[in-house]
Amino acid sequence: MRKKVILIIAIVLLVAGLGFLLFPPVSNWIGKQVSHSQAESFDRLLENVVPAEEGEDTVPGVTEKTFAAALEKKQIDEQGYPIDENGVRTSSTRVVFRLDLDRLYRDSVAYNEDLKLHQGSKFVEGESYNHPALDLTQYGIYNDIYGYVSAPTIGMELPIYLGTSDLNMSYGAAHMTYTSLPLGGTDTNCTVAGHTGYIGRIFFDNIRYLSKGDRIYVTTFWDTLTYEVIETDIVRPNQSQSIFIDKGRDLFTMFTCTPLDAYSFGRYYVVCERVK
Repeated sequence: MRKKVILIIAIVLLVAGLGFLLFPPVSNWIGKQVSHSQAESFDRLLENVVPAEEGEDTVPGVTEKTFAAALEKKQIDEQGYPIDENGVRTSSTRVVFRLDLDRLYRDSVAYNEDLKLHQGSKFVEGESYNHPALDLTQYGIYNDIYGYVSAPTIGMELPIYLGTSDLNMSYGAAHMTYTSLPLGGTDTNCTVAGHTGYIGRIFFDNIRYLSKGDRIYVTTFWDTLTYEVIETDIVRPNQSQSIFIDKGRDLFTMFTCTPLDAYSFGRYYVVCERVK
């Protein structure tokens, strides 16, 4: 009997040990699949844009030209999925509306233009960056995703959420409010933050393996922008020069936490410049 108990305990310990060994790679693989799925969902969403003009191909059952109007006419539900007269979803893909996206683009451009003049004054002590730069629900977008960033050389593909709230940071890359939105253009620097060492997911863990010349792709509702890594740096938390607009340049900056010594953490920055 004693031998049997010892055998059972040994088997349990063995299984538990294997579980501990397998958890990181399995959970990381699952995390990558989730991120890839989010990017694919975003691409499908771009195929389901309801046009602004009459006579153009549209999403079946959706005749209104804005999210608010379609919701009022009960052609979509509150998450943007097309529904029938009984409220049953007729598609597994949400829709967005060209008129709403055009308005979002104009507001995004205005946001970036304002930063060119006033970015320095917006970074004040104690200011919270958790709130999104723009409220995407006002444009019929309810998942807070503005686009996604991919870095093929390290197998990274992550949605970009607006605002560095704990919730957004636990799902992907988070746009830092008071930095440029990822539209590109002279005098812009879109800065996104991501976790390292987050249990069960890989976010910005591998950006430290990016090298000068590696390509970074940023996809939004309007375009896919191509950037190239030009610089990496490790700094203290209060040394945040890399997040500011550098006049005359079109930049995309990623950062994550990294150990400085046994007692403190710093920031690992990857600065990229637009090539097309």
